[in-house]
Amino acid sequence: MERTLDRIPIAGSDPAALQALLACRGIDPKHARRLLYWICRRGIKSFAEINDIPKKVLEALEEGFITGLSSPVDSEVSADGSVKYLYSTPGGLLHETVWLPDGKRQTVCISVQSGCRMGCRFCATGHNGWGGNLTAGEIINQVISLPHGFTNIVLMGMGEPGDNIGEVIRACTILTAEWGLAAGSGRVTVSTVGVTPSVKRLICETDCNITLSLHSPFPDERLGVIPAEAIWPFRETLSLMQEYDNRRKRRFTVAYVMIEGKNDSDSHLEELKRLLSGTGIRVNILPYHPAEGDSEKSSDAATMMRFKHLLVTSGIGASVRRSRGTDISAGCGMLAKKKSEAESP
Repeated sequence: MERTLDRIPIAGSDPAALQALLACRGIDPKHARRLLYWICRRGIKSFAEINDIPKKVLEALEEGFITGLSSPVDSEVSADGSVKYLYSTPGGLLHETVWLPDGKRQTVCISVQSGCRMGCRFCATGHNGWGGNLTAGEIINQVISLPHGFTNIVLMGMGEPGDNIGEVIRACTILTAEWGLAAGSGRVTVSTVGVTPSVKRLICETDCNITLSLHSPFPDERLGVIPAEAIWPFRETLSLMQEYDNRRKRRFTVAYVMIEGKNDSDSHLEELKRLLSGTGIRVNILPYHPAEGDSEKSSDAATMMRFKHLLVTSGIGASVRRSRGTDISAGCGMLAKKKSEAESP
């Protein structure tokens, strides 16, 4: 993606912001929505691809702007059909995106940061260090530039959305707005460790679904897995979810990565039931993907299905997610592409 000091990327702008930018460059602001259509819906990487805006306007755009879209620099295909893509920003921030086909459902898992600062013990992303935040344009580029369709978008790739909340909210707006990708808020899910002020903003400023990375119903135990528990206790996020007037039917979920002998006991199950009974908050049970050298392993399928069954019979919605893309390190908690890997021949 080319970027110079005097050429401004359009991807990531909303109509009002783009109108102001165009006016500052002496271009009629009336072209803003049409430009956003060509970028968000058609995925153009050059203004020369536009056929319904006057040539003189396109020439002026070339002088002052770039589309802000770019193609992946690398990709890997899993045996199960999942595809992992590597992107690089103009500043060299590497980040990964995963496309997960499953029958009629096609999910795109996108990143919001290069690296992560949360330090969750089970997640490989943070172990490779912190790179930086992605802009709203760089976040939506991961959806627009893919050579696949999609039914669902999950902000569950690299990085913590709550640690980049301004750009994440802008990205969610573009993904769901009529003038953007028009994906629909019910098809977009943001996953977070529960950065409380950011969760409040997500609830107030978007209609997207929200998933809380829980992984243990006991605060002290969760702290050993998710250090952010010390600053933002998970009960605060659960309270925000329960207080929300859910007439618009957004989905609230807790993600529960299940580790054998660590968080799969009957006491964990009973505490989960106590916390979530009557709240309408669902549970998404995920297998654990151990990092290299990690002696711990995932709970087996029978244990996960038993958890699900007992949650459902107690009135709590629950599901077990299948592992996808693990042979290319594209499963949950496995995204951690290193720069040296991208640069090697």
